Amino acid sequence: MGCVPSTNLSDSRVICHSSSESEECNSPHQTNTTMSQQQQGNPVPGLFIKCYNTSTYEGRTNSSKKNKRENSQSMEAEVDTSRSSVKAPVTDVQFGPMRLRRDQLQVLLVFAEDDDQSNGFRWACEKAGFRCNIARTPKSALESFLDKHHDIIIIDHRHPRYFDAEALCRSIRTTKPSENTVIIGVVQRHADREESSILPLITAGFSRRYVENSSRMACYNELIQLEFGQVQAQFKLRACNSLFAALEKSQEAIEITSEDHVVQYVNPAFETMMGYQIGELIEKQLTEVPINEKKADFLETINSCIKIGKEWQGMYYAKKKNGDSIQQNVKILPVIGQGGKIRHYVSISRLCNDNNKAEKTCECIQAESQTDTQTCRQKDMRKGSLDVRSTTSRGSDGSSQRRRSSMARVHSMTIEAPITKVINIINAAQESSPMPVAEALDRALEILRTTELYSPQLGTKDEDPHTSDLVGGLMTDGLRRLSGNEYILSAKQTHQVAGSLSSPISLNDIPPRITEAMENEEQWDFDIFELEAATHKRPLVYLGLKIFARFGICEFLNCSESTLRSWLQVIEANYHSSNSYHNSTHSADVLHATAYFLSKEKVKQTLDPIDEVAALIAATVHDVDHPGRTNSFLCNAGSELAILYNDTAVLESHHAALAFQLTTRDGKCNIFKNMERNEYRTLRQVIIDMVLATEMTKHFEHVNKFVNSINKPLAALEENGNNGDGESIKTVLRSPENRILIKRMLIKCADISNPCRPIEQCIEWAGRISEEYFAQTDEERRQGLPVVMPVFDRNTCSIPKSQLSFIDYFIIDMFDAWDDLFWSLQYYSKASPCAWGTFKLKRT
Repeated sequence: MGCVPSTNLSDSRVICHSSSESEECNSPHQTNTTMSQQQQGNPVPGLFIKCYNTSTYEGRTNSSKKNKRENSQSMEAEVDTSRSSVKAPVTDVQFGPMRLRRDQLQVLLVFAEDDDQSNGFRWACEKAGFRCNIARTPKSALESFLDKHHDIIIIDHRHPRYFDAEALCRSIRTTKPSENTVIIGVVQRHADREESSILPLITAGFSRRYVENSSRMACYNELIQLEFGQVQAQFKLRACNSLFAALEKSQEAIEITSEDHVVQYVNPAFETMMGYQIGELIEKQLTEVPINEKKADFLETINSCIKIGKEWQGMYYAKKKNGDSIQQNVKILPVIGQGGKIRHYVSISRLCNDNNKAEKTCECIQAESQTDTQTCRQKDMRKGSLDVRSTTSRGSDGSSQRRRSSMARVHSMTIEAPITKVINIINAAQESSPMPVAEALDRALEILRTTELYSPQLGTKDEDPHTSDLVGGLMTDGLRRLSGNEYILSAKQTHQVAGSLSSPISLNDIPPRITEAMENEEQWDFDIFELEAATHKRPLVYLGLKIFARFGICEFLNCSESTLRSWLQVIEANYHSSNSYHNSTHSADVLHATAYFLSKEKVKQTLDPIDEVAALIAATVHDVDHPGRTNSFLCNAGSELAILYNDTAVLESHHAALAFQLTTRDGKCNIFKNMERNEYRTLRQVIIDMVLATEMTKHFEHVNKFVNSINKPLAALEENGNNGDGESIKTVLRSPENRILIKRMLIKCADISNPCRPIEQCIEWAGRISEEYFAQTDEERRQGLPVVMPVFDRNTCSIPKSQLSFIDYFIIDMFDAWDDLFWSLQYYSKASPCAWGTFKLKRT
């Protein structure tokens, strides 16, 4: 598809001259358009054809005509200097063993007005085949750079009356994309003055200066020198990011030292293996760090090999920071640098795998025979499997050899899960441990090999039917007690949205009674049942409008208040008002608790705005279209939802999927329609993750991960006297992994916060959830299904006992962990069991 160059005037009064390339729409409600370009002589896909750009710059096209430009400072002109009918040149750059593809260079000219100098650089860009943009003001220059990420920026430094060129350069340098950008300052030529220092320009962030010379060929030569000099060097440095990413994510411990054995880099796997932090090792000599073996002759053997530029590989005993000795498979590689001399040593280490004893034996033999000249040879990558075969018995048959070599390959795999590493460490510790310790480690291994690592066993609580039934009903899929004739499909229940919803209302038009009911919605003791009565069981729309306005959700999503109102109405209409518990009042209650947690200062400092938006939306939709039955019931009944989601997180998956279906189905209620595509995808992922976190089968996994990853590290900081170190605390809380745990824990606490509410509300909620469980038990008996929670028989059940079991088993530990960090509701969380105990006595 060909595109004719066009000129557009945008809302920001920016003239844009565009050629064949067009901006891709990133909004989630719009479709993508794929433009296929057919070119004669294209190579067959999948075949790598070596081709080099042999054309010279003198032969590049110069046939593009200049467009007339307006000199107004309020406008920015973007000039596409590449011809629309010719594909932009792509250059191959060799960087070590890497072959990189460099696209057409982009140049940004920052000149307040046109003159011979700016025209000279524009001509030079056209001749060199570079894409060129021209900015008139610092603001437009910064915006253009953040949008295009130019390779070269040329700033007019001659006329300070128009703008401060050094201030603009400093502003650009504060941005992340400028790390590999070359910035040139055009300075005045003063023939009658002494040469001035360039240090102020260097300090401001300029890469070099250009003394004004409007000669077209001088401008062209400057650009060519930049392309093959600093720009190409920066391009190679930018490619180093991929290498560092590989080092950082490698499962093998990697250490890089100078030729003098001064530590220059260690990766996270090295820190984990040795127990050191990178700051404790950088710029330290290896002799200063007690991690090396002290056998002088053995170290001398290693040094004699690597100092002549050859690789060493073998077994190595190192000491961790805590003094423990560990056995490693180590490979040390000398790296030749400037002057043909060794400039670095790269050490690659991996803990020995004790499951592969044959391989260990072989490697020990290799390590002890390093004095032989043969050890200085470069090892074949499959040496380990060959050596395993060589150590097998000569009398063994071929199948035995193949089996052992296969096991060697399995144990040498680098794709190891964390639990596998733990098991390997325990196996290694067993060999040198006394019998009682080895037996204890055996029991630990049996536990680690089970699937339910985070689900506690009932123990003595097994005798309490309330606890066992409640936990069994909430923590299992319900399929364990099925017989062949009990798996019956239940009738599909559909809930139609009312044909004509009441007209949307604004926050300013809310009736006085409802306004009064929401006066203290920012307080924890807010009475959701009073709002339920005032709104005739439609509290979600009203409370949602107020909370979303308080958090600026419409501004973040770039949607109108009417769109938000329509969305809240659609979501609330899909909650079943016939449910005694899982209705829109419960959704509004969870939304209120979520907003309460988000208003806490430490939570604000931990989460980003997109996290807050996701949390509020997830709370709103987390139980939409809930049928008033548990996952276990749906699985036992063979419902369509259970079949659709393979009996796994059935309701939670349905809530998340339906929420997005309802939202994107109609533009009138699509609150996401104006979002940029990548931001929408991020928001969607967070919402789905938080909704799925409300599934109770993962309850103890989420709580334990929260405690071990956040509570315990922060407690350790406090014990070490670093409780006042805000940066250390922030590092723990703000890590991407921990922010995910915090968001999951937040919505979990909000979802089952009823026992922490004032006792009157707690009692009301307990009655409502019990009524749903009673109705489920009745239906299970009618359909002949397994009764998941037999204790919830409306004729015999003790609601206080069931609540005490729920609080004791699910609530106390979770809210203790949450309370340590983010809020203080100990009065409610601790008083609730006492109040229920008193209530129980009164009832009996």
